[in-house]
Amino acid sequence: MEFKAKEIAEILNGTVEGDPEAKVSAFARIENGKPGSICFFANPKYEHYVYQCKADIIIVNNSFVPQQPVSATMIRVENAYASVAELLDYVTARKRSYKRYRGRHVRRFLSSRIGKKVYIGDCSYIGRNASIGDYTKIYEQVYIGDGTKVGKHCVIYPGVKIYPGMEIGDNVIIHSNAVIGSDGFGFAPLDDGTYKKIEHTGNVVIGDDVEIGANTTIDKSQMGSTIIGKGVKIDNLCQIAHNVEIGENTVMAAQTGIAGSTKIGKHCVMGGQVGIAGHITIADNTSFGAQSGVLGSVRKEGQAFLGTPAIPYRDYLKSYAIFKKQGKE
Repeated sequence: MEFKAKEIAEILNGTVEGDPEAKVSAFARIENGKPGSICFFANPKYEHYVYQCKADIIIVNNSFVPQQPVSATMIRVENAYASVAELLDYVTARKRSYKRYRGRHVRRFLSSRIGKKVYIGDCSYIGRNASIGDYTKIYEQVYIGDGTKVGKHCVIYPGVKIYPGMEIGDNVIIHSNAVIGSDGFGFAPLDDGTYKKIEHTGNVVIGDDVEIGANTTIDKSQMGSTIIGKGVKIDNLCQIAHNVEIGENTVMAAQTGIAGSTKIGKHCVMGGQVGIAGHITIADNTSFGAQSGVLGSVRKEGQAFLGTPAIPYRDYLKSYAIFKKQGKE
């Protein structure tokens, strides 16, 4: 898909500095910019690439003042990083086909409700009394169980399995092989040393604008709902246990695991491989560095933690300095 600089500037509400007829057909990182591509510059430590870049168009902040000649056409915007995300959204939307399509060997029941211009790929299954919102795209080999509700403008990639009775909001993206609604890890110990399975009768409720990574699993609740709030972003290979509640706009990196019945606040950040114990509460705007092990509740908002057991970030750095010193003695 080809765009001219003046077209991109119009999409981003920016201004062109250079050739408004410059054409691009691909995105590239600024350090790898080639003719025919568009890059963006937002981080000052990459400024030297601006003068070396061979791309035809570079998106820059309005505040950028070049210290050397720039060969590329520049499009000035208020926030280059946000603008490139907006442009990527625009291009993706243009590429995405919303024609109504039914693949081969698709099984759906008459009681299921399919919205307008829904795409359903080959060998997918839509259960009884399930509903699919307008403009949603369901790729090949997806399973959507009985009574599950999927909102509008969702994208569900190949191999996703959504158990019966789940609720998915609008604009949700679920990547390949994610599982939504599997049973939680609930077993009652018996006197003879064996374990009796505790049936899970609840569901998973996923809010609008959520993205869920590949091979991530979100367990349904024993009773009530496991809740993923609006705007939450979950990376690949994460585990969300039964009855967990995650607040709006919280993000977590790969291999994070949250044990059952824990409540995570809004706008929290979790690095890779963070482990959070069950039945605790995490305050809004809390951050955990990679591989943090969280054993107790966090009541005060806005704190950052690191280590196992997780302690305040600055305390961890002080402790680590002592660890290093002792290791050399």
